[in-house]
Amino acid sequence: MRKKLDLSKTVSELVAENPELKDILVELGFKDITQPLALSTVGRIMTIPNGASIKGIELAKVITALQANGFEIDSPQTGAALDKLQPAAGTDAKAAAKATAKSTGDKAATETPEGRAQLLKKYITRLSDGEDLEAVRADFVENFSTVDAAEIARAEQDLIQDGMPIAEVQRLCDIHSALFHGATREEQIANADKAVMDSLKNRENESDATALDFSKIPGHPVNVFMAENENFSHLLEDVKKALAEQLEVPEIIKRVNALRAVTVHYARKGDLIYPLLNKTYGFSGPSNVMWGVDDEIRDELKVLAGAGNTLPDFAQRLENVLVRAEEMIYKENNILYPLCIQKFSEEDWMRIYYEIPAYATTLTEGYPVWQAAEEKRAELKTVAGKTAAEALIASAEGQVTSAGDAVAGYVTLGSGMMTLQQIEAVLNTVPMELTFVDEENINRFFSPGEKLFKRPDMAIGREVFSCHPPKVEAMVRRIIDDFRAGKGDSVKVWGNKGGVPVYVQYLAVRDSDGKYVGTLECVQDMTFAEEHFNK
Repeated sequence: MRKKLDLSKTVSELVAENPELKDILVELGFKDITQPLALSTVGRIMTIPNGASIKGIELAKVITALQANGFEIDSPQTGAALDKLQPAAGTDAKAAAKATAKSTGDKAATETPEGRAQLLKKYITRLSDGEDLEAVRADFVENFSTVDAAEIARAEQDLIQDGMPIAEVQRLCDIHSALFHGATREEQIANADKAVMDSLKNRENESDATALDFSKIPGHPVNVFMAENENFSHLLEDVKKALAEQLEVPEIIKRVNALRAVTVHYARKGDLIYPLLNKTYGFSGPSNVMWGVDDEIRDELKVLAGAGNTLPDFAQRLENVLVRAEEMIYKENNILYPLCIQKFSEEDWMRIYYEIPAYATTLTEGYPVWQAAEEKRAELKTVAGKTAAEALIASAEGQVTSAGDAVAGYVTLGSGMMTLQQIEAVLNTVPMELTFVDEENINRFFSPGEKLFKRPDMAIGREVFSCHPPKVEAMVRRIIDDFRAGKGDSVKVWGNKGGVPVYVQYLAVRDSDGKYVGTLECVQDMTFAEEHFNK
């Protein structure tokens, strides 16, 4: 008996109903569906006729092959689709000529970096304006054989610089990714598709060659980040399997909590990767957009782990966030890290390496050693013979009163004098995490050691706003602006950080004349107080 095949259904649905269909489609040229990620994302929105149109495969050929393999096409779409894919005999000649001219012009534009950038922005904007995905993607495929990670990041950044609100671009992060990776907003947050990966592998310049090499160097940050992503992929599969097997909600939540280790990975990325890429190398897109998506994934996992079956749509929401987390892995491995490889210096990577151990990891054997970085640790962790803290204090304007004091190592203060070592020791002894931001909004000092709020050494000398995700940045700006304007001297916040009760104070720092010279953040673990009053 011949099996009926409804071509109005998605590829994912049809393959689930008829597993043998996958091999037939692969033979016809739909090779992407051999990848589980492609089948579970693109396949969930793409029909066979639409896929054939995008790939330039004649639908008649597809139908003939399906019929030859024992399928009966049971869809009113069949005849209409065949007609739709072929130009009508009476097509207006002028319209055809206009379309040809447009296509030729777009193709010519891809011959220059400026032209490629403008086309990518145009495609993204067309999607934002609500134009059909398949129509835009068809133009993209026609004009771009490959697209580089930096081009995608730059197009996103240009939209922001052109005046589009960051929140809108963050929304577009999910929409315009469909252009490159072929998925819906709920299913995708990646900014590129397989064409990008092919580009990164096939281009013959040195930076792309080293992108793969760096991922194989034990202890190199790219090696660590990608190894963790492999672990997260397994954790994602565990949760998806629990959903598919309809396990009890407590068992599913147990697996969700294991997956929430990804939040530390996101925090490390936010502290060490995004600000450097933004402030040093001028790529603001990832920090403005990806950071926000990281937060959305983290927050949704937290809600689902806490609420469980009290949410009527628990399973659907969990499935959605799993797809987003899966796509963030794809985006990191194929867009973000290759872009960083192109831009970061070896010293940048080494400084990131020195910071990484301050964060927890899912790697069972801990962080591997990057030998080359260890050999330069002493050199890079000092500045002109001084430790980073000593160099910072010594360079503070007006702190050393004379050359003699500088030689003696004393700093004259308003009510006494101390050596640099004593100042550093006192600051390190204060039972709080201290962070000082000067009047120019530059991070100048923070307490060393373990912290509830991570502060990488790389943040020193960097504008404080670049160290926060967009939704927190607005609050930080407001507090500092109010302090500078004299509208207040303190802001106090009670909170909970990873189960630890926390008291945070933001204090305006003023000189003896009342002039604003900076902001001091004091973070205090209040567990001791909680335990005392609970006795």
